[in-house]
Amino acid sequence: MRWFDTHVHLDHLDELGALALSERAAAAGVAAILAVGGTPSMNAAALRRAASSPRQVAAAVGWDRTLASASPSADELRALIETRPEIVAVGETGLDYHYDKDTAAEQRRLFAAMLALAAETRRPVIVHSREAEADTIAMLREHVTVWRGPPERIGVVHCFTGDWPFARALLDLGWHISFSGIVTFGNATALREVAARVPVERLLIETDTPWLSPEPHRGRPNEPARLVDVGRAIAAVRGCALEHIAEITWGNAVRLFGWPDRI
Repeated sequence: MRWFDTHVHLDHLDELGALALSERAAAAGVAAILAVGGTPSMNAAALRRAASSPRQVAAAVGWDRTLASASPSADELRALIETRPEIVAVGETGLDYHYDKDTAAEQRRLFAAMLALAAETRRPVIVHSREAEADTIAMLREHVTVWRGPPERIGVVHCFTGDWPFARALLDLGWHISFSGIVTFGNATALREVAARVPVERLLIETDTPWLSPEPHRGRPNEPARLVDVGRAIAAVRGCALEHIAEITWGNAVRLFGWPDRI
């Protein structure tokens, strides 16, 4: 089985730690990792790891909602995307009204700038959305109208925790939906029901390393090697073989991010 972890943050690790993490991932069958940015340190770490392990790691760069008040420019990211072929996506970026609602207007402006950058560079977008469903849908709907890339490569809402109506609205707009270790939690019955209904061609999985370790690893830092636990929970709720989840989520990630199927 081959697994593709579509969302990992590496800025908390030194190079030795990142290397060990990658080795454990490979031993678990995680053959591809998307190292995701969002801040200067996250972007830099993603690019370092993608450059040092080009057969296993690709990169995404972006400005996330935590930087909304600083209003960073997209120019720096545009220059990186134009010169670094290992950058396969813009992100993460998006809206979070749970922790940062006082910056909602600034978040929307920054999110709009990242969506515009994705449209310009024809890169899929990795979207964060928490307690901001209406604004997220409105902004993604607008993005769909200007997107000129392949329709199946528009983007993904990562670490999905919403309900079925939110998922259905995203699917209607052409977005992928990615599930994290939260689907293994005992209180996530409703989320597992959503995971069972997402069309097979739009399903992705992730660890969101170093956060959200799945059962039975809760309380410890997460890592890509634990992606198999996420896949196992998805397979159980969908009533299919673990190998099937590995195969379909691998293929979906390869198509979305333009990753050469070379491993």
